[in-house]
Amino acid sequence: MEIHRKGQPRNNVLPFVNCGAKPSIFDREDSLNQEEVKQLKALAQKFRREIVEMVYTAQSGHPGGSLSIIDVLTYLFFHEMEYPVQNRDVLSTDRLVLSKGHATPALYSCLEEKGFFPEAELKRFRQIDSILQGHPENEFVPGVDVTTGSLGQGFPQAVGMALGMRLAASKRHVFAILGDGECQEGLIWEAAMSAGHYKTANLTVFVDLNGLQIDGNVKDVMNVNPVADKFAASHWHVQEINGHDFNEIDKAVQAAHMVTDKPSVIIAHTIKGKGVSFMENNYKFHGSPPNDEEYKIAMEELAP
Repeated sequence: MEIHRKGQPRNNVLPFVNCGAKPSIFDREDSLNQEEVKQLKALAQKFRREIVEMVYTAQSGHPGGSLSIIDVLTYLFFHEMEYPVQNRDVLSTDRLVLSKGHATPALYSCLEEKGFFPEAELKRFRQIDSILQGHPENEFVPGVDVTTGSLGQGFPQAVGMALGMRLAASKRHVFAILGDGECQEGLIWEAAMSAGHYKTANLTVFVDLNGLQIDGNVKDVMNVNPVADKFAASHWHVQEINGHDFNEIDKAVQAAHMVTDKPSVIIAHTIKGKGVSFMENNYKFHGSPPNDEEYKIAMEELAP
């Protein structure tokens, strides 16, 4: 089946044929309607349950940053990106780079829903011989475009992909997801300067600004703010949004597509552990699983 926007497509979107993926729930339009927002929220809630389930079952993983970025990923995978399961030629599909590679529970939930691998694989997260390890590896996981893990290294790869796609006259887009703690890496700002200098307008970056990292508040460990000003100084188009509001996410992405002379960054103000009361704004759940009682509470709070 074809998945397309109604009316005239934007100039960097080509016709897309679903080649084996699960059917999209959206008939793509230039803006979200109330029903689409409702469906996106329901999907994100489902993914939050899967995130908690994966980390609890494995007794390992990163729930906090996965829960903070899942709304953005849900929007990208199920409304914005052309991301087929088959025929994933680098020049004919959109690309996603999860530079904050520890947020794999969020990524894997989306990839499973798209149909890249069976649902049963989610239950084997971080297990011996599972394809779904703690950080994404494109050699093993269908749908993963770039192997990431060491913070700071995914973003420059996204810049290189955007440059290569532009040189090859591809009309597709590259999206990258960064963490705010990740922005302490010097490589981030080298990549930002390069993208700004080379005017990679086919690149949109989300910064998951949840304010926390593995050992505390970002502002206390090494303050990276003002992140927006740093990107602006490197010649980026900058927007700041509520990263849990699908309408704001949508408007920001569509505004980014209108910019043709520079890359775009969307600073997404989020809540680490969003959706689970005892995980919200709690850095201890950056990389720690819930215990039995916490798991029970979390699943009750995330009930459909």
